[in-house]
Amino acid sequence: MIKITFPKKEVEVRQRAGVKEVFDIIRKKWLHFSPEEWVRQHMIHYLLSKKYPATLMAIEKEIKLGELTKRCDIVVYSRNNTPFMIIECKEMKVALSQKTLEQVLRYHSVIQANYLIITNGFYCFGFQKMNGQFFEIDEFPEYSI
Repeated sequence: MIKITFPKKEVEVRQRAGVKEVFDIIRKKWLHFSPEEWVRQHMIHYLLSKKYPATLMAIEKEIKLGELTKRCDIVVYSRNNTPFMIIECKEMKVALSQKTLEQVLRYHSVIQANYLIITNGFYCFGFQKMNGQFFEIDEFPEYSI
């Protein structure tokens, strides 16, 4: 398991027409502040605090899995625009399970990233692809490419 500590800086939140919204600093828009969105936005701020470039992050990246259209929560690209990492976020009350891992592996079948991360904001597991196999990692990858 990877230990992550979200930055002290809070995400920007507002109430509009009785609905709680959060500002997504990557997509530059206000979104419904669901429990899963809480995890996604805090993960974005965590990545930025680790010096991951905002310009190389895609949030809710749309992909095709056969006939289905799916969305990856966060895809981080390398500086040469190849996929570096896929992050799947679940709300805190959702346990990270084999099903969650299978979901991110399906996304990987389309977006060939070197790292896969699954998190519910409380727990975080990571995997690195080496020699065609995935190995669990215990530290969040540094962005240095």
